[in-house]
Amino acid sequence: MKASEVFIGIAAHKEYQMPNNSIYYPIHVGSYNKELIGGYLSDAEGDNISKHNANFCELTATYYIWKNVNADYKGLVHYRRHFTSKKSHSDYIKGKFSEVLDEKKLLTLLEDYDVILPTKRKYFIETLYSHYKHSHEIMPLDQTRIIIEEIYPMYLDSFDKIMIRRSAHMFNMFIMKHEYFNTYCEWLFSILFELQNTIDISKYDEQEARVFGYISELLLDVWLEENKVRYKEIPVMFMEQQNWFIKGKNFLMNKFGNKSAEKISL
Repeated sequence: MKASEVFIGIAAHKEYQMPNNSIYYPIHVGSYNKELIGGYLSDAEGDNISKHNANFCELTATYYIWKNVNADYKGLVHYRRHFTSKKSHSDYIKGKFSEVLDEKKLLTLLEDYDVILPTKRKYFIETLYSHYKHSHEIMPLDQTRIIIEEIYPMYLDSFDKIMIRRSAHMFNMFIMKHEYFNTYCEWLFSILFELQNTIDISKYDEQEARVFGYISELLLDVWLEENKVRYKEIPVMFMEQQNWFIKGKNFLMNKFGNKSAEKISL
C-alpha cells in the first residue's frame, strides 16, 4: 500500500502544530465565509456542510472527507487529539508529536483490521444514556431513537444496548477502509439530518447547540455493534496538559443536577 492511498484529516479551527507525516491533512473546519488558514484544506470546498459547523463540530470535516476525498483508507483526528504509535499512553501526560501514529504502524494495523478506534472511555458510575442526560438536553437523544426506529429499525436493538453501556469510543476519531467510511457516513448523516429537521435548537446556548456532534459520538458504537466490524483500539494523546481536577468537578456537578456547570463533551 502506498502512503498516497491513506488520507487522515485533522479537524482544526486555528493554526497549530501538525504531525510531520504525509498521510495527515489539516482541514480548516467552519471555514465557510472565513479566511482560510494557510496550508489547510477547507471544509467549505465541494459538497460540504461547513456553514453548520457550530452544530456539527468536527463532523463538517468528516462530511468533507466522505464527499470529496478518494482514498483507500480515510479517517479523522483532531488538532489536539491524535492516535499514538505507543502501546499505552496516560491521559495525565501531555502528548508528543514524535509519538503520533505513523504510516508504518498504521499500515501494519490495517492489514488485520477494518477500523482503527480510540481506546474506550469508561464511565464507571454512569451509563452512556445517564451521562448524556446529566450533561446535555436529553430530548435530541430520545428523538434520535425514534428516528432510528423509523428509518433503520434493524439498528434499534443495538442502539438500546449501547445506551446502557458504561464505555464508548469517543471523540469522533477513526480510520476506516473507504467502503466502511462511506457506508458509516451515509448512515450517520441520514440520521443527523433527519434529527436536524425534527428538533428546534434555536434557544440552545452555544455549547448545547453542538448537539449533532455530541449525538454522533454515541452513534458510532451503534453502527459498529450492528455491523460486527473488525476494529482495533489504540490510545489517544491529548496534545495539551489537561486539568483533571476541573474535569472531575464538572462531571460531578453535572451528574448531581447543577446545570450551571460547564457542559462536558462525551
